[in-house]
Amino acid sequence: MDVTAVVCTLNSAASLHACLTSLTQSGVTEIIVVDAGSTDGSILIALHHGATVLTDGGVGLGSARNLGIAASHGRLILNMGADNYLPPLQLDVMRDALDECQGVGAVTIIAGRGFIANGLNAWRYARFQPGPVDVIGTPSLFDGDLLRANPFDEGRRFSDDSELCERWRQQLGARFVISHAFVMESGRVTWAELRARCAMYGVSDGEVFRAGVAAGWGWRRRLRSMLHPLRVDLIQPLRRLPFLDSARALPFLLTFTMLRYWGWVRSRNAH
Repeated sequence: MDVTAVVCTLNSAASLHACLTSLTQSGVTEIIVVDAGSTDGSILIALHHGATVLTDGGVGLGSARNLGIAASHGRLILNMGADNYLPPLQLDVMRDALDECQGVGAVTIIAGRGFIANGLNAWRYARFQPGPVDVIGTPSLFDGDLLRANPFDEGRRFSDDSELCERWRQQLGARFVISHAFVMESGRVTWAELRARCAMYGVSDGEVFRAGVAAGWGWRRRLRSMLHPLRVDLIQPLRRLPFLDSARALPFLLTFTMLRYWGWVRSRNAH
């Protein structure tokens, strides 16, 4: 496969070796690591794996990804999280699914056990099921020429995925699917990491809402945006999970949803 992987990093040494090893073993022909100023040895790990290392200003994922995308040469581009690693053959599954759409995601499974890991896996299972979707997140596979010609919005720190997918749907008539491929995610099993994740989603929610208001959203569209975390992170998982699983996941889902809204409020205050 002629695939370029773009991996954005910031102090990702704990997981980067497994990520880059899995990419090489999956047949990725070019790896570009875009680093936002790591101080933990991430750059040395990337160089050890033969990756091209670029440095961005740490202003957001949209800008960092575009830096790697512009330097890529692959027929396909895989946006990969530094904490993700690909089991064997999963990239093949994603590539096959790309024949029928313009962007492919994968099901992510948190490695580990415990309240947070189990809760995240229940949330992901219910929320990101294989099939057509409006938005795909990392990891994501795109046609290289299409992504280089229509890159991410560099003004988006964390909502770059949703902005790109919405723009492609409107301007290009693009379709997106979550494939039956799965990737593993290391880490993300502590309360500090959960708060950081929810804060990131909250910033993304705020970016989308502010952009929509600036574009002239009416009150119904604004209300839909404000209710989005409640719908997708609490109501939808509870409906999709089996009854006993939903009962076990309820405390986590409530916590997750409240932390996400708190992240949104804090991002609003920052502006």
